[in-house]
This record gives sequence, C-alpha cells and structure tokens, in this order.
Amino acid sequence: MSISEMNWYPLSERLRPREFDDVVGQEHLTGNKGIIRGAVESGKLFSMILYGPPGTGKTTIGEIIKSKLGNRYHFEFFSASLQGTGDLKKHFEHGERLKRVGQQLVLFVDEIHRLNKSQQDVFLPVTEKGLIILIGATTENPSFEVNPALLSRCRLVILKNLKREDIANLLRKAMEKDSLLRESNVKVDEDVIEVISQSSGGDARIALNLLDTLVESAAALDRSVLDLEVMNELSVLPSGRYTKKGEEHYDLISAFIKSMRGSDPDAALYYMLRMLEGGEDPKFIARRMVIFSSEDIGLSDPMALVVANAAFEAVNNVGLPECKLNLSEAAIYLSVATKSNRTYSAMSKAQESVKKTPNLEVPLKLRNAVTKVMKEMGYSKGYNYPHSSGGFSREFYLPESIEEEVFYVPGENGKEKLVLQRLRSLWKGMKNYPEEK
Repeated sequence: MSISEMNWYPLSERLRPREFDDVVGQEHLTGNKGIIRGAVESGKLFSMILYGPPGTGKTTIGEIIKSKLGNRYHFEFFSASLQGTGDLKKHFEHGERLKRVGQQLVLFVDEIHRLNKSQQDVFLPVTEKGLIILIGATTENPSFEVNPALLSRCRLVILKNLKREDIANLLRKAMEKDSLLRESNVKVDEDVIEVISQSSGGDARIALNLLDTLVESAAALDRSVLDLEVMNELSVLPSGRYTKKGEEHYDLISAFIKSMRGSDPDAALYYMLRMLEGGEDPKFIARRMVIFSSEDIGLSDPMALVVANAAFEAVNNVGLPECKLNLSEAAIYLSVATKSNRTYSAMSKAQESVKKTPNLEVPLKLRNAVTKVMKEMGYSKGYNYPHSSGGFSREFYLPESIEEEVFYVPGENGKEKLVLQRLRSLWKGMKNYPEEK
C-alpha cells in the first residue's frame, strides 16, 4: 500500500505480518517445524479450526496461507458475521468449477461460531468430498460452538495467548518500523509500553491500536514524550476482552469459586474484580457466593450463608459501584472461613435415597390427625413431643425400612466438630456416626 493509503489503516493492519517468520507467539504453528507452515510448504493443506483469543493471529495466518499457496489452490474469505448461507452456496459452486479444472477451493470462514448448527451442517458434504478445504476461525470454544460432526472432519489448531513480553516487543517494533509513528516525533516511554502490554489481555490488535491512538493524541497536544503522566491525562485504556457470554466468563467464575474453596482471598478478589470490571452482573457473582456458602462451607461456619445473603441484598439495595465493597467483604469472608462439603454430600445422599425409595409411607406417628377418622386410623399415635423430653426424644423419624440411614455426617472442621459431638451423644446406639479420633 502507498504512504497515503497507509494513513487510513490502523497500526495493527499496517504491521500485519506477511511472512510465517514474522508471526509472534505461534511458533508451534508458523515456525520452521510448525504444523501449518509445514502443510502449506509441502502442498498438503488440511481442513482446520483455528481457535484462540482475539488478536492472536488467526486472520493473519489465513492471509499468509493465501499468499503462499500454489496454483493448485484458490483461496477465498467468508465472514460469518456479514454473510449468509446463500453466499456460502456461491462459494461451493465456485469450488465445483475449480475442481473440474484441477484446483481446490480453500475457504477461510472468519467467526465460524456465529453460524448456527444448521448453517454449519452445509460444510459437512463439501468437506467430506474434498470439494473445499475449510479453515474456520473462532474465539469461542469449538467444543460448544462448532458442530461435533464438522469438528470431527477438521483438525483443531489452538493459538496461544500472547505473553506480555510478546506484546511489548511488538510495540517496540512498531515504534521502530512504522513510518507514521516515526514521523510523529513522539518518544514513547518504556513504562507506557509496559502498561499497554499488561492491560491488553494478550490481544496484539488492541495493544497496537492503543499505541497508535496514544501517539496520535500526544502529537496533537504537541507532546514530545508519551509517559505515564500524559497517558493518564489522555484517559485511554483498553477495556479487556471479558464478555458475559464468552468462555472467559466461565473461566473466571470457575477460578473465583476455586480460589474461595482453596482459602485464597487474594485470588478470589482478583478474579471477582476482573469480572466486575468486564461488565459482569454483580447479582450473578452474589448468587454464586450464596450457593458456595452452603456447598463448600455449610455448618462448619453457619455465618457464611448469612454474610453471602447479606452481600446479595447489598447488591440489590446499593448497586454498582459501591456494592463492589460489599462483595469484596463477602468474598474474603467465604475464602477464610473453614470449609466443609458435608451439607452438599448429605443432600446428594438423601436425593439418591429419594430416587430409590420415592413411595415409602410416612410413619403414622408423624402424620397430623386433623380429623376424627385420621385419629382412629392411628395418625399421630406414639409421637413424642421432644420439648416434653428435654428437647430430644430417642425415636426414628425416617420410614421404617430406612430408619437407620445417615445422610448428614458432620466433618471435623469449625463448628461441625461440635455438631458431630452432639449427634453422637443424641443418637448413641441408634445411628452409626464416626468414632471420635
């Protein structure tokens, strides 16, 4: 492209790699022994799904493949976000014509996850017959977003998230190689490169375009140096790549829960605030904490449920941004609380018993005798009111055939240790609880 044309392109496009050797962070694919480079150079290209975060080089790799293919192949692009099934059929018809003259169509489908499962089905016969070589690109997990039948006909190729140093090197290269940045006469401080690299989330496109914007803005203000002070003055920072429907959504909530379970309040706060800064609904996080308090803490610290529920109420009553403080307090409390999954285990055992014995009769003594006929049938007969016996009556309450079943076995953590001691004392000789260690 000419110098004048370059003015219209963002920095990420001006610096887009044109050779396999220039691709950063994907040596397993584009290096001398990379599988994609090897397939292209040997003329043995295969159908594949390129899966990786935004800005890691999926489209770039497609462009390089296009430039390296010999006469045997014809390369075409299809955008799943802009085109429909009718356009796909035109590509397939072209593939038929190419096949008749000894060529094969290579179709690069950008954002293939945007096609629904029925639309993806149209690729099955054409890939099966070898009419086209499909290269699908997606930022979403193919296990969920790509038809399993189509996935089985393609090779899954995973692009790695770019490391902070990879991004920093790209930014330094941009300042050195890009003519427009050089002509700006703005010197970029190394601290700025570090901040951009750290905050871009491994997305080279975001990092490069942010640098472009900052340099252009600094030049407009007649600043010869772009340092952290100028950067803060410009108030330009990347928004990150978190989306409430993306895989990152599930990864971060999983990391948040596991961090609390692992009693690491620092990690729990970090993952929770990443979600909130990315636009996550605080109610979603609060609900998960309420569930966590019973599932992973239970009676080892009964206050956990109270704290979690109070945080949920605070989210409703206070709202963002102030409720971040309430959620942080709850996340810390749940993280440092003693842990026990005995409530969850008890529920699971009881649920399994209900499935096996769904129709066992309720013991007559536990039935409420609301009519004379019911009383004559024996309802409530033999029931001992615990408060008349000091608060406990030594009798079973489950149906007779399972009356000695024990679903809830308290652990030795926190307050559950006291609960276990009490149950042992109450049910001694009637229910089988673990002996005291």
